[in-house]
Amino acid sequence: MKVDVYGINGKSTGRSIDLPDDIFGIEPNEHAVYLDVKSIQANARQGTHKSKERGEIKGSTRKIKKQKGTGTARAGSIKSGVFRGGGRIFGPRPHKYNVGLNKKVKRIARMSALSAKIQEGSVKVVENFSFEAPRTKAFLDVLNNLEVNNGKPLVVLADYDNNVFLSGRNLQKTNVMAAGDISTLDIMKASSVVLCEGSIDKIKETFSTK
Repeated sequence: MKVDVYGINGKSTGRSIDLPDDIFGIEPNEHAVYLDVKSIQANARQGTHKSKERGEIKGSTRKIKKQKGTGTARAGSIKSGVFRGGGRIFGPRPHKYNVGLNKKVKRIARMSALSAKIQEGSVKVVENFSFEAPRTKAFLDVLNNLEVNNGKPLVVLADYDNNVFLSGRNLQKTNVMAAGDISTLDIMKASSVVLCEGSIDKIKETFSTK
């Protein structure tokens, strides 16, 4: 699959690059994408929620009224959950929400997400660029020139570049990542994906089934 390579000025360089069909040209597997996104979001949950149950409430354990003859339900402690100030009945306890997923499904999900973006026409390849120092305005000019600043662009670098990362960090809707770190969720949340030319080889290495 041939795609044009753009410069940071937004104009075509006159060159094209070959995107491997086994990564960018597969039939998107929507269920695999769903499973991977579900796994990512579930694994991000802290699971630290906790409420006090009757055994953890401070108070007397004296039986507050006799067992029979009151005409009301029996009660053994003021810490019971049926009384105000008592413990929570079946309250939340800390636990993990982790959802396991095998590597093959994750790989298929990420390739499906990339292929879906290609089919939408939401992928642009730009020549490698960097900045001598972090400059948000310079980074914003690149996005405007590429006409991808009207949503939530994902800029994929070949490797971590501190100046480019810091330049894009102040842009609330923009995400800058190295090719080896992108996930299915990152791709699907993006309105457009900007691939630096050097990131293609890294993506081949990361996502290839071979």
